[in-house]
Amino acid sequence: MLEVTGLSKSYGKQKILTEVSFTAAPGACAGIIGSNGCGKTTLLSILAGAVKADQGSIRYQGQEAVGAPAVFARAVAYVPQENPLIEELTVRDNLSLWYRGSRRELERDLEEGAAAMLGIPAMLKKPVSRLSGGMKKRLSIACALSNHASTLILDEPGAALDMECKADIRAYLIQYQKAGGTVLLTSHERTELELCTQMYVLKDGRLQQVEPGLSEEQMIRCIR
Repeated sequence: MLEVTGLSKSYGKQKILTEVSFTAAPGACAGIIGSNGCGKTTLLSILAGAVKADQGSIRYQGQEAVGAPAVFARAVAYVPQENPLIEELTVRDNLSLWYRGSRRELERDLEEGAAAMLGIPAMLKKPVSRLSGGMKKRLSIACALSNHASTLILDEPGAALDMECKADIRAYLIQYQKAGGTVLLTSHERTELELCTQMYVLKDGRLQQVEPGLSEEQMIRCIR
């Protein structure tokens, strides 16, 4: 269970988030929509422990994460929109670098875990610089999930990817939810938002819940 209460964040005099609160249960997919620059990435970065909020509470599985980096490290897998990989290294080297488990656990993941489901074994020897955007996204997700986190946070997971890769990532997210994982994502992709069991609009720093399954026209009206 993810429980967020009263998160606020400002940069100087600019208020980015104001008293943001919501919950997401195991197996849920919570989608956040909003116009560019509305604060979606800031919110996800705070929920992943990469940015500090000015105030508020974040609880994973009942444990307070604010001020407790170990809780974030254990409970959250975060895939930012920008590629965090090291281009000069191979896929295997990146996995080894980012992996938060033993070598034996890494090999098990490559055989039957998230890495296997995302097609990582077929590209282990390739330099990251030679991968397509979709392959890099798959690798980023596999690296992030090396802690076997109960919550997966993704910032625009389908951005600039081809249809096949989008479908593969979507299929993985469905399996992750079925296994009891919680997904939190921002997206402009209709097919990704269709996964959401709960939907929120971030506007003027405030988060408002709306019905999932809105049409594209309805979503545009919400974020204006």
